Amino acid sequence: MAGTMAAVGILAAAAVLTAGLAGAGAAAVASQRLASAADAGALAAADAASGAVPGVPCERAGEVAGAFGTVVEACELDELIATVTVSMRLGPLAARASARAGPPP
Repeated sequence: MAGTMAAVGILAAAAVLTAGLAGAGAAAVASQRLASAADAGALAAADAASGAVPGVPCERAGEVAGAFGTVVEACELDELIATVTVSMRLGPLAARASARAGPPP
């Protein structure tokens, strides 16, 4: 009977550890997705601001960020430098990421 209890305890601990690692992995994937969406949105806005592509800079950022499943929270232009902040829901939490793009100084 003691061996059975030990086996059940070990299996329960393994299940909890697996669930925790799966959650951490999902958070890492979401983090990379957010960072990519912010980078791509900022690049799209900077390209539109410079005239390299047609369109309104912040609208272009919204289109590109939307393809990643994120929403643009803020889009600011300082001449040709674009700063974009995107967010997405992760269960009960909201996660955000920001990126800047533009010509070098």
